[in-house]
Amino acid sequence: MRVFYLLRKELTEIFRQREMLFIIFVAPVIQTVILGYVVTTDIKNIPVEIVNLSKNKSTQRIINRIESSPLFDVKRVANQPEDYVAEFKRGRVRSIIIFRDGYDIKHKPLNYPEIQILMDGIDSNTALIAAGYFNGITKKYILEDIARKGIKFPLESRSLIRFNPDLNSINYMGPGIVALLLTIISMFLTSIALVREKEQQTMDTLLISRLTPIEIYVGKALPMAFLGLIEMGIGILVVLLVFRIPLRGNLLYLLLAAVIFLFAILSYALLISTLCTTQQQALFFSWFSMVTFLMLSGLFTPVENIPTPFRWLADINPLRYLIKIIREIFLKGNGISYFSRDLLIMGGITVVVISFSLLNFKRLVSK
Repeated sequence: MRVFYLLRKELTEIFRQREMLFIIFVAPVIQTVILGYVVTTDIKNIPVEIVNLSKNKSTQRIINRIESSPLFDVKRVANQPEDYVAEFKRGRVRSIIIFRDGYDIKHKPLNYPEIQILMDGIDSNTALIAAGYFNGITKKYILEDIARKGIKFPLESRSLIRFNPDLNSINYMGPGIVALLLTIISMFLTSIALVREKEQQTMDTLLISRLTPIEIYVGKALPMAFLGLIEMGIGILVVLLVFRIPLRGNLLYLLLAAVIFLFAILSYALLISTLCTTQQQALFFSWFSMVTFLMLSGLFTPVENIPTPFRWLADINPLRYLIKIIREIFLKGNGISYFSRDLLIMGGITVVVISFSLLNFKRLVSK
């Protein structure tokens, strides 16, 4: 029961600071909304230039489709060749589409123009996606034109997309952002918990009290876990109400995964707190660790893209498993049987981190 007095003391110290209330309750809403709109893999409004050197009637129809598409922002339509490299160097466009008349072996004009797509490869991801958009628009026009002439292909491929049929990137990124906010708030607040006691010279008061080292450790961790769960709840409400992301699974499974994750991340944060002597040092190590967790979590890029020699770093990253579980619960509606292995791995990581952190904390208080 004595630990609850320390818990109450920690919560009182946090809530009496008005700037902390803003960070805890208002900032997550703002961050979730901003990140939800900004952190997206959708490519839209790609600045392009069209050079029309063709007299084919189909050319203008394809150009009209490109101009009416929200995927592209046509800056200019030219009718003569120009210095394409200079255009890319000016940075006004990401792509230049050139239409020319096509001819067969007998030098007879073809029904459709030849199309050359020049891409600015500085942003390779945007270039590849934009090229796919161009090819898709051209292919769709040709298939529709052939169908109007009564010609049918004997074989046609059709894609069926499950779980996210509209391919909205926010449906994929939104749940990951919730996990990210849970990590940021929990780690930063916890990492300065013991350091603050050192700087305020109240650590000795805790050590000479009747509280055992384990009770002090738990009393520092539980308030942050409580606040972390509140942060997660706020983030879930935002992605559900603002972005209309579907929730197909059971939130109780998500709560279980979040609790296991919180024990791991809070123990790591307390380990930082015991190793540092100032709050500035603790914040620096927390920021460095948070960025590393984020880059190795699969939030922005698939974990499979990580080179094999560094894959083990992702395997011991608890944030990776939490993001995967959140996405499965939100989008697929999977039950615990589908991600039980991830829960066990995250639980094993938690046990190791807690053991090492508690051992180091006991060594600190015994000095």
